[in-house]
Amino acid sequence: MKEVVLFPYDIFTPDAVRNARAVDDEVREFAPAVRLHDGTVMIARHKDVTAGLLDWQTFSSASRPWHDPNSPRPEILLTDDPPRHTQVRKVVQDALSPRALERTKLVFQQAAEEFVAELREREGEVVDAVGEITQAFIFRVLPDVLGLPKEGRHHMHGFSQMVWATMGPPGELFDEAMQADFSAVIEWLGTACDRSALDPEGIGETIFQAADRGQVTMDEAKLLLQTILSAGADTTYLTMANAIRAWALFPEQYEKLRADPKLLRNAFDESLRWDSPSRMAGRIATRDVEIDGYLVPAGTRCGLMFAAANRDPRYWSDPEKYDITRDNKHSLGWGYGVHGCVGRTLAQTEAQAFLGALVREVAAFEIAGEYQPWMTTVGHGPISQPVRLTFSQ
Repeated sequence: MKEVVLFPYDIFTPDAVRNARAVDDEVREFAPAVRLHDGTVMIARHKDVTAGLLDWQTFSSASRPWHDPNSPRPEILLTDDPPRHTQVRKVVQDALSPRALERTKLVFQQAAEEFVAELREREGEVVDAVGEITQAFIFRVLPDVLGLPKEGRHHMHGFSQMVWATMGPPGELFDEAMQADFSAVIEWLGTACDRSALDPEGIGETIFQAADRGQVTMDEAKLLLQTILSAGADTTYLTMANAIRAWALFPEQYEKLRADPKLLRNAFDESLRWDSPSRMAGRIATRDVEIDGYLVPAGTRCGLMFAAANRDPRYWSDPEKYDITRDNKHSLGWGYGVHGCVGRTLAQTEAQAFLGALVREVAAFEIAGEYQPWMTTVGHGPISQPVRLTFSQ
């Protein structure tokens, strides 16, 4: 077998992150497996990423690249393998099951209708699809559903920055992020996610009830709530912002969606494939692995590249096109296998309510300014995308 080849430049510099879509595609086309200068091996073709995600025994989450066990982000689920991962995951699955979320549908729907009515007052203005639409909606409603107190919610964006900054390698962006003072964010997170601060009708309380039953410890319950707060916010508002961006860039697809709103879930899934909010997942190879004739030795830390795999022309027809009728059954936007997105039902509930309200009321979206990428090494998507909205009369 051949030795994994060295990729010629750093894929985590500010310039690379600004152009992450093109950079990740270049990694995928360079070789089936490529080695970065720090020794991490990146795997980016759809069949290989899929196989790696399904084989958790070989590609373990227990020792991920760039993982710092002293990181301020919640340390649970992402760094576990079965059987412990299965036990802990069940707590979140039960709390976020379709049946458990049934009550929250009305909360999201009412909030979405109120929010879109507010947006109608700004018809014709330039509005940021992230900060003033999708992120603003999620940050307003998700903490209510989880049962968090009102005070301190302005720290949610800082929490997002803190979590995603710590997932990538050392470098200019990491150092820049770590210069920020996260002490107020950490203090708020600890206080807001304490059981005594929660609304007893929220999802957070159901997680602590699992601790009462002995399924997890009280400390783990708190970490799980913090994990849901992060995962249920960031990837969801980024994917919804990408949906709005796609609807502006592919107006014929938006017209098709408005004509058949039952396609909304598939349209959301397609935006997740078209521009995935996570560039990669970290793993460690527990044995020697062959990737199309290249040897990945046991003990190698690896990156399984979701976004590049979701645009792999070996698997997808016309992958750069946003197509709401595409079969996304094997999209990797939700992950795959035992580490598949445990918050999928929550994200779909949020999107069904909010994007559904937009589709009913907004006749067209128009790009009104330059896309600004979120400058974090592993998270990917717009931090700003100016648009104009034209409402139905």
